[in-house]
Amino acid sequence: MNPDLSRLERKLGYRFKDQDLMVLALTHRSFAGRNNERLEFLGDAILNFVAGEALFERFPQAREGQLSRLRARLVKGETLAVLARGFELGEYLRLGSGELKSGGFRRESILADALEALIGAIYLDAGMDAARERVLDWLTGELDGLTLVDTNKDPKTRLQEFLQSRACELPRYEVVDVQGEPHCRTFMVECQVSLLNEKTLGQGGSRRIAEQVAAAAALIALGVENGND
Repeated sequence: MNPDLSRLERKLGYRFKDQDLMVLALTHRSFAGRNNERLEFLGDAILNFVAGEALFERFPQAREGQLSRLRARLVKGETLAVLARGFELGEYLRLGSGELKSGGFRRESILADALEALIGAIYLDAGMDAARERVLDWLTGELDGLTLVDTNKDPKTRLQEFLQSRACELPRYEVVDVQGEPHCRTFMVECQVSLLNEKTLGQGGSRRIAEQVAAAAALIALGVENGND
């Protein structure tokens, strides 16, 4: 058993009663016959339910299609891989020699699958309330950055298209501050738009999220979108 699993537990914010479940969640199919695929299946179902429930409560006026698109953004592999990298999950994965040589510990799909497996393991270890609490905590930054306005496109894309339609310079983003421990950082990003006298500010658990929040603030400042939407 990896002696550093307690360090990963601190990053996840959860301590396993049965660490064998945790080890199994970190075991890729390339490593052993008994691997994390079943836990991944379970975790995926839990993640989709918890995300759907959170969106249902957060956006009472949203239509089914809007909720579905928002949930897809929350649970997509890219989002999960960003979270997994924040936990430095790749350091703890049990991979076969082939995957190790090809850099499997950095592969987005493997990281996302392992995070889903950990959700399934937490559910088996402590029940639905514990799994829900962890998922919502991990997704706080993403949830806070969501809006019902044009759920097909993120704020950065909408801002860029708005500026391009007016032949304006593209927005410039700059990280102005990073706070917290390496596994739990908060990024502050400024967005500069030529049509605005002042820069807008965004905050999030990753640079990407902070940029999206700053872009959303710029859209509101430009009068393109309503902050109450």
